[in-house]
Amino acid sequence: SGMALRLSQCFFAAASSLAMCSAFGFSNYSAYFYMNLVLIVQLLWSLYLACQDIFSMRNNRDLHAPDILLFFVIIDWAMAILMFSGFCASASVTIFFMKDMNFCAEYSRLDCSQFTLSVTLAFITWLLQAASSFSGFWLLISFF
Repeated sequence: SGMALRLSQCFFAAASSLAMCSAFGFSNYSAYFYMNLVLIVQLLWSLYLACQDIFSMRNNRDLHAPDILLFFVIIDWAMAILMFSGFCASASVTIFFMKDMNFCAEYSRLDCSQFTLSVTLAFITWLLQAASSFSGFWLLISFF
């Protein structure tokens, strides 16, 4: 189940990042740029942990030692916080563009549908990251 969570995080982070990169001018807005940066870091972190899982399964190595798990849990929680702040800021900007200022209707080059898709996929990525963070935390406290 941990492997499925990590691979799902990779998939949704990549999909969200690709959706954001395909939107014209996303890098002009700091919230979108920040979210995309965090998504790329999330993708790399999840890919690293998925590779660790594969390596440990192939070599019959246990990754559930408390010291290794503590490192993973701390980084997982930091990533969850960064993901949460990134998608919340981007969702706020998207709502501001679409509803408050009606920029999407006025500026046809502003690709609000891509922004919305990317933020939605980032939210799913955060949900998966939060699930990983909580499961790792509960596994860690089971050692004590």
